[in-house]
Amino acid sequence: MKSFTRFALAGCLTAAAGAAHADEADFLRSFEGNFAGKGTVKVTTEAPTVNVSCRFNSDATSSSLSLDGTCRGLVVVTRAISADLKSRGTKYTGTYVGSRTGPAQLSGRRSGNAINLGIRWAKEVNGDRTAQMTVEKSGEDGMRLTVVDVDPKTGERVMTSRIDLRRI
Repeated sequence: MKSFTRFALAGCLTAAAGAAHADEADFLRSFEGNFAGKGTVKVTTEAPTVNVSCRFNSDATSSSLSLDGTCRGLVVVTRAISADLKSRGTKYTGTYVGSRTGPAQLSGRRSGNAINLGIRWAKEVNGDRTAQMTVEKSGEDGMRLTVVDVDPKTGERVMTSRIDLRRI
């Protein structure tokens, strides 16, 4: 009887792991497509907010998500932005390009409709090398990209970018 119980338990755990992987694959694939939208960006926590318009192409597989786009602000300023994420279940690692300091490392996990990531900048930004990024599914055809950093003078959390995108 013990052998049967262990076998049944192992089968249930394997089925649950397979279902979790399938759920993650469906979640990632829901980001596939071309997106456009608007948002705000602050170069530093103390800088003025700049309105931006952005376009992204998103490629997704069952275990990865690649965002590649550009944002334009103040009519003449354009910046390329990209993020490449790989998942192992609900854990994610990857690279973000968009900061003036160079490529940043990303790591975190999915919670609900959001992938919450810690950022490790290539060089100091706002007095340290860390911040938080969220890639969030917003309805059927939307996504929100948010970066939050800490103001080195006040210790308060400041949203340094928020971009709301819709599938086009």
